[in-house]
Amino acid sequence: MSVKVAILTGFGINCDRETAAVFEMAGAKSERIHVNRLVNGEIDLQDYHIMAVPGGFSFGDHLGSGRLMGNRLRFGLRDQVRKFVNDKKPIIGICNGFQVLVKMGLVPGDDDISFEQTASLTLNDSGHYEDRWVTLEFDDNSHCIWTKGLKRMRVPVRHGEGKFVTNDKKLLDKWEENGQLVVRYTDPNKQYPSKSDELLPYPISPNSSWRNIAGVCDPTGLVFGLMPHPEANHSTWLGATWTREDLEHGEGEGMAIFHNAVNYAKSHFSIND
Repeated sequence: MSVKVAILTGFGINCDRETAAVFEMAGAKSERIHVNRLVNGEIDLQDYHIMAVPGGFSFGDHLGSGRLMGNRLRFGLRDQVRKFVNDKKPIIGICNGFQVLVKMGLVPGDDDISFEQTASLTLNDSGHYEDRWVTLEFDDNSHCIWTKGLKRMRVPVRHGEGKFVTNDKKLLDKWEENGQLVVRYTDPNKQYPSKSDELLPYPISPNSSWRNIAGVCDPTGLVFGLMPHPEANHSTWLGATWTREDLEHGEGEGMAIFHNAVNYAKSHFSIND
């Protein structure tokens, strides 16, 4: 039996095939599953070791990016998702998937998995959709299982609502102390301080996210959401500068995130390759 990954799809999600592909490249078995099949009980989420909520435009971004899909999961899969996390199974949300996890209250979340929303992702300060490459820096002290051993990574962003905010700024300090502010936008040329809480200039931070936050995890470190697309840099030839760097064909920088999750599942569950 291989590591089984449930890739959610339906209602405007459109990065499900790419997300399924990278998990396959990392040695898992992916299955694209329409959300309604889980909500209606046709498929049991507990039969899988990892769940992924891919990017796209779920429900056409009506009422805000990720809002309606977040409600669909929060009320339709509430008990299944809570059990999934309590069973120490990883979840990732990428771009629109991150918006979904934030608006269903799963990240940054709390110890009780109460699904209370405490943050949001709102309109980019640039006032338009951002489609560009960014450099990410990871928190060495974070317990997030998805980012273990990672330092920096170059990946693209593709979003119009990626600015991470919260109504209670004290929560930012709490999340930082807990190692939940997992990844931030950073300056690849090192002109500006690394891991700075001061807002980086556009377009280093493509959305003016508070504290330059690009991704967060829940208190367990199992649930991880990020705005950039690591699945879009699964091979070196997808990188924006790979020819200038004279890189050989091989895995791209983004694959490390998916390898971490698959290796975690192999070490925590009864799985025979």
